[in-house]
Amino acid sequence: MRYPDLDLDALRSFVAVADTGGFTTAGALLGRTQAGISIKIKKLEETLGRRVFERTSRSLKLTRDGEMLLGYARRLLELNDEAVRRFTEPEVTGEIRLGVVEYFVPAHLPGVLARFARIYPRVHIDVKVGMSSSLTEALDAGQLDLVIAKRDDGETRGRVIWRESLEWVCGPDFVVDAGAPLPFCAMPPPCVFRARGLAALKATGKSWRVVYTSESGMSVLAAARAGLGIAVTGMSTVTAGLRRLGAVDGFPPLGEIEHAVFGEGGGQAEIKAALVGFIEDSLQGLAAGRQAA
Repeated sequence: MRYPDLDLDALRSFVAVADTGGFTTAGALLGRTQAGISIKIKKLEETLGRRVFERTSRSLKLTRDGEMLLGYARRLLELNDEAVRRFTEPEVTGEIRLGVVEYFVPAHLPGVLARFARIYPRVHIDVKVGMSSSLTEALDAGQLDLVIAKRDDGETRGRVIWRESLEWVCGPDFVVDAGAPLPFCAMPPPCVFRARGLAALKATGKSWRVVYTSESGMSVLAAARAGLGIAVTGMSTVTAGLRRLGAVDGFPPLGEIEHAVFGEGGGQAEIKAALVGFIEDSLQGLAAGRQAA
């Protein structure tokens, strides 16, 4: 039996609607009219013989079949874009030393770098993970070529490529004892997560004690997950086993954190542009999904 071919353009429209939550916003994202997006979705539903969205005058949500299709659609579009990029972009060769803070979208960055390696097989990336301050110092010392790290409050160096909210987190069974100093898990100073958290606690009159310190952000989160205390982290690192705390729990908002790329100037411009552009393109889909959620 020969199955019909799925229209990749229709799949791209479908993913855009699912990510943005509307036909109009999806059209703006893809440079199409609302009617054009509707036609693409109708064509996709006719091809599959299934409805992918439940639509009313007030709401739009994926059907069960639409939820199932979304994963396939993302994989098909990713493979399509990878193939097109591989054949259409100029050949880039060389080596680059990349420094990245470990809490920069940790669930997604390894996959992004793996896809980059498939598309640019003649580029060798040497990745170093560390704290923002040590990475930028290594960049200044000529030990790294490019760094993705947090940008501290008031800093103008670097170019921002990702913003996310800071969150209070703890283990699923952690209970705040109002009669005792709040146990706090953090990286050592200088750390904006630590500084924001302690400043907020001080402003609200809460007492605290630092019970766990590590230069590894993932180690700090592991301590919080185990129930040693609370911690502050970026939204993209709030994974299974961590519970967010908010205003209802007596914890004030912490604002956003900026991640920037440092070292774009100077040599190896072609490799840097290819790598940074690829990472930024990958982050766009993540940001769209986060906004829709």
